[in-house]
Amino acid sequence: MLTGSIGMLPSASLDEHNKVLYEPSHGSAPDIAGQGVANPLAAILSAAMMLRYTFNEETAARRVEDAVKKVLADGLRTGDIFEAGTTKVGTRQMGDAVLG
Repeated sequence: MLTGSIGMLPSASLDEHNKVLYEPSHGSAPDIAGQGVANPLAAILSAAMMLRYTFNEETAARRVEDAVKKVLADGLRTGDIFEAGTTKVGTRQMGDAVLG
């Protein structure tokens, strides 16, 4: 998978009893906690995985994924994926944009 940043990579850890932990692959990023610079998209996409694989809510999962795609298509970026021609935002602004 090409994610562009570890901040974009959702994950799930499953055991043989169907117990699952969904989280961004980078964990909670305690080293940057409270600074407003973390990319929340992996956590949001992990929630989409939970909707799909634990709750069998495909429509809801797609709505979350589509909201993330729209924000990225609109050019919003946190610092880890920022590039010329896009708009740099913080953690809260990115999350709020996904909520629409």
